[in-house]
Amino acid sequence: MYSWWIFGLVRHRNTEGLGWLKPTLLYLAICIRYFFWLVPSRLAMVPIRWVWQNTAGVVYRLTPSKLRQPLAAVVTLAVFLVGTFVPEETGDNTRASRAISIFGLLVMIFLLAASSRDRKNIPWHTVIGGMLTQFIIAIFVLRTQAGYDIFSFISEMARTLLGFAIDGLAFLTFDGIRDVHWFLTGVVPPIIFFIALVQALYHLGFLQWFIKKFAVFFFWSLRVSGAEAVVAAATPFIGQGESAMLIRPFISHLTKAEIHQIMTCGFATIAGSVLVAYIGMGLNAQALVSSCIMSIPASLAISKLRYPETEETMTSGKVEVPEDEEHATVNWIHAFSNGAWLGIKIGATIIACLLCVIALVSLVNGLLGWWGRYWGAGLNGRPALSLEWFLGYILYPVAWLLGVPNKDLLPVARLIGTKIITNEFVAFNSLTTLEPYKSMSPRSIVIATYACCVSTDHFGSQWILC
Repeated sequence: MYSWWIFGLVRHRNTEGLGWLKPTLLYLAICIRYFFWLVPSRLAMVPIRWVWQNTAGVVYRLTPSKLRQPLAAVVTLAVFLVGTFVPEETGDNTRASRAISIFGLLVMIFLLAASSRDRKNIPWHTVIGGMLTQFIIAIFVLRTQAGYDIFSFISEMARTLLGFAIDGLAFLTFDGIRDVHWFLTGVVPPIIFFIALVQALYHLGFLQWFIKKFAVFFFWSLRVSGAEAVVAAATPFIGQGESAMLIRPFISHLTKAEIHQIMTCGFATIAGSVLVAYIGMGLNAQALVSSCIMSIPASLAISKLRYPETEETMTSGKVEVPEDEEHATVNWIHAFSNGAWLGIKIGATIIACLLCVIALVSLVNGLLGWWGRYWGAGLNGRPALSLEWFLGYILYPVAWLLGVPNKDLLPVARLIGTKIITNEFVAFNSLTTLEPYKSMSPRSIVIATYACCVSTDHFGSQWILC
């Protein structure tokens, strides 16, 4: 392994598409995993904890308790301002548009705090920490070469994964199917394959290990319960329903705030299978992958802002990923086969829902168009009445708060409206195929991509920086 890494550094250091970063990251990941497989992790965590307690911990303890949260909020705001206004302007990514995005973020936080279920118990540590974490991730991905390379590598691997599913489809049909860009052939097969792969990884124990390590960070840094941390960490990788099943023994004992958080996280993040589907539609894989990670702390912050915890949680102070005894499998092949069957059911559900929902929206638009023609709508070059037309104007202020350039406000608002009444697949299909949307500026396209694939609970960081 060491020889392979050295060879890669020497031979492919300046090779386009390979470079030194990718093999180095892979080498470090394998070495760290192997090291902590042989050595207890506490041998590394004890010194780290000692350093933390004698550096940042000292500053924290010396700061009066009443000033800790206000100072944390000031530091977070300062990070937002520096990260927003220091980088130079490029194209329509002006400082004025970034200022609008910051204003939109503040408006969203104010509205959520004003409508909070219990404003007195809002855990501002979680809210501030979540906002700061997602913004730092955004800066790392969109403003540093290392962050760009890492997430570009991850997105490249996702695209490669997509190609494997197409190979299986080509065997079942014909080789020319690779050039047929249909939703049915380009999106559904990768979803089936990805779900089967996830089930096999879960049986092998790799997924539980990865999710638990990922959840520990959010558990200790944002002070959420163990169940919330596990679900938040798992949702971007295995989906909303499957991630909730990881804590099945605790579901009947969850508080209302925990249930609210689990639902918020599910709607705010992109399941791995859907991520592969988006990439199959030709969307920016790096933007989508980074959005998955950024959504985790953002969903925790927004959920606790809107629905603070007021009860005692069963998993407070611990992180557990219980075994799935109900769906126990004999070996990884058995798990892979069960996953394939589950993928077929999910794929069929997606197809049926898309067909029926799009048909229903078309029916409503047909009735609106017929009624509108009596008032002159749709005649002599006037736009026809439709649900998208109404929602485009209703969501016009939302598009402005996102920092969309003025000339693209209405198209982006209509795309968000299309996502609401149908789903993101239809909105993305419009974004990638229809001429009015192809002419949008790069900033508007990136904002529309984020707004359609995730909820607007963490819209500030992405559009501020993009």
